[in-house]
Amino acid sequence: MTCANLESAMLRWAHAPNGAMRRIAILLFNDCSLPGAGVVAEVFQAANELASGSGGCSYDICFLSADGGMVTSSSSLRVWTDGLDARHYGGFDALYVAGGKGAVAAAKDERLLAWLRRIRRNTGTIRPIAEGRALLDAAYVPDTINGTALRNPSTPSHEPGQAADTGDRLESMRSSLAMIKRDLGAATARAVAERLLADPCSNLAPLLHDDGALTPGDKVRAAARWLQENCQQSISIADAAQFVAMSERNFLRRFKMEMGITPSNFLLHERLAATCSLLTDSELPVDKIARRTGMGNGDRLAKVFRKRMRISPTEFRIQSRRMVGQ
Repeated sequence: MTCANLESAMLRWAHAPNGAMRRIAILLFNDCSLPGAGVVAEVFQAANELASGSGGCSYDICFLSADGGMVTSSSSLRVWTDGLDARHYGGFDALYVAGGKGAVAAAKDERLLAWLRRIRRNTGTIRPIAEGRALLDAAYVPDTINGTALRNPSTPSHEPGQAADTGDRLESMRSSLAMIKRDLGAATARAVAERLLADPCSNLAPLLHDDGALTPGDKVRAAARWLQENCQQSISIADAAQFVAMSERNFLRRFKMEMGITPSNFLLHERLAATCSLLTDSELPVDKIARRTGMGNGDRLAKVFRKRMRISPTEFRIQSRRMVGQ
């Protein structure tokens, strides 16, 4: 995706005349990273174009910021935004809260926090992008999908870099495609993914299937692979359930039946395995390893490690290297 295409997608608002109108808002901040936020606009705009004239719903996309006007991203691309006011108290079908340094600073803006608390009552889906989670935490606004709060791990924001941008883009795309699949069907969601990605990655495959195409066992195994592949990211069990288009309650039950372990314990096992590998093969400090493996911070990692491994991370590092050297 080129900057020109991204700018075109982000500066267009979709106003298709047919069917119900879904209101999608993207809250931006100066120095935000655009891959995650920009793909939301691209996905819904593509859905509007593909569903035009079908009589189905369409999506009205607006870009917001605390004070309105131009917002400058970390790549120096500028986006025009509306300010926050009482017009938004009716809420949105979905609100995406972008990250960036501006989002971290905004966590102290009482006016913005009050606005978030007010509109959450009438907003179906609220999802953060990277550092946007810190702002939602400050406002005591949980991530939600269709009004149901998601239980997210207390993990920090991504470290800077291309991998973080790629993860933000994929998670934003997945959330947006799930809404399109619900509103317009799996075929339209697949068509959107194929338009935006030359080769839709395997991480999106279960979401893009027709609901009847995969058995519950297939979905659980796909979710297990997704948890393995993404265990070092800031993900939750609710994210895994959404990935395979299952309710969280049904997902928890089916996962235990198929895998013989709860998804929470499965995810923890994968994170501990990644932690052990980094302790043995790298010189990274424990706190940084905790951040890289989705374990939060060094104190939390040490507590979980002692409980599960009966040893501290530092002691494990010493013993494992001693065994390797023998």
